[in-house]
Amino acid sequence: MKQAQGELRVATRSKGLYEITREVRKWVGSQQIQIGLLTIFIQHTSASLIIQENADPDVRRDLTEFFERLVPEDTPWFRHTAEGGDDMPSHIRSALTSAQLSIPVRDGQPALGTWQGIYVFEHRSGPQLRHILMHIIGE
Repeated sequence: MKQAQGELRVATRSKGLYEITREVRKWVGSQQIQIGLLTIFIQHTSASLIIQENADPDVRRDLTEFFERLVPEDTPWFRHTAEGGDDMPSHIRSALTSAQLSIPVRDGQPALGTWQGIYVFEHRSGPQLRHILMHIIGE
C-alpha cells in the first residue's frame, strides 16, 4: 500500500465554479497508484468542492444563480458580517455543499464519469486564493 499528499492553490476572481479536474488528474497520474482512493479537501469555510457536469457552461451559471437566490447577500438579520454582505451567505453556501470529496482511482486516474468535472465552488464576491489538499492511498 502506498500513499501521497499534494496541494493545489486556486486563485478565484469572484463567485462561481472553477474547474480543477486537469490539475487533479495530472497530480494523481504522477503518483503511480493504479487503484485506490483520492480524497480532496478545501481548507476554507467560504468555498467548497463539488463534482458537476463539465460539458455545458449553463450548468455552472445556473448553479451559481440558484445559490444566489437560495442564500441572498445583505440579509439584514445575519449577524456575522465582519467581512461584508457576502460573508455569512458564503458560509451557508459552503455548509450546503462539501469541503471534501472522495473519488475512486482506477487505472491511475480519478474514476470520474463522462461528463463529470471537479470544481472549486467560490462563494465570495472578491478574489481569493484557495488551498486544496489531496491525499491518495492505494497500490
